[in-house]
Amino acid sequence: MTEHAASSAIARGLQGCPICTSVGSAEKTHCDGCGATLHAGWSESIQKTWAWLITAAMLYFPANFLPITYSRFLGKETESTILGGVVTLWAHGDKPIAVVIFVASVAVPLGKMIVLAWMCLSVQLGSNFALTQKTKLYRVTEFVGRWSMIDVFVVGILVALIQLGNIMTVRPGVAAVAFAGMVVSTMLASLSFDPRLLWVPGGKDNKK
Repeated sequence: MTEHAASSAIARGLQGCPICTSVGSAEKTHCDGCGATLHAGWSESIQKTWAWLITAAMLYFPANFLPITYSRFLGKETESTILGGVVTLWAHGDKPIAVVIFVASVAVPLGKMIVLAWMCLSVQLGSNFALTQKTKLYRVTEFVGRWSMIDVFVVGILVALIQLGNIMTVRPGVAAVAFAGMVVSTMLASLSFDPRLLWVPGGKDNKK
């Protein structure tokens, strides 16, 4: 699809399905092919995306630097952060696990926020640079972002399994809540962003 055709689709009364990518009338509310809900443009898409991104950025630092778990062993309590856990695993030779946790919990959320911020700025500035590549990057970001809950899952499993009375217990810290909120915020940010706005001349947000 050429840039001209993509940017003038709405003007021609057409819209694409975000699920099966088929093209239909802009007047329709559901796709004839897969039944997905259609919309010609989301009102205030950029504003909503920025709001969720700012929320995610505010939660990013407490999620990574505050304790995510408190463990008590024989009366002695210790606390662990995500970055501290990565360093500990690396020092003990569990480098593959350390890399997985670092990438999923630290690098991916940060990268997702940077990419979405770049997308929003591209729309607001009316940039026509690498539109196809930016659209593909958005799809990748939307897909990988949902797999960033690994630390929350681990904490949940540890809390459920390690409850040995006065010998050893594990309980979640405030960072677990902040981390879950950060991941949910980035997911909502990606869902709020309409990638078709990248192709609209001048980067204007379409309103229904």
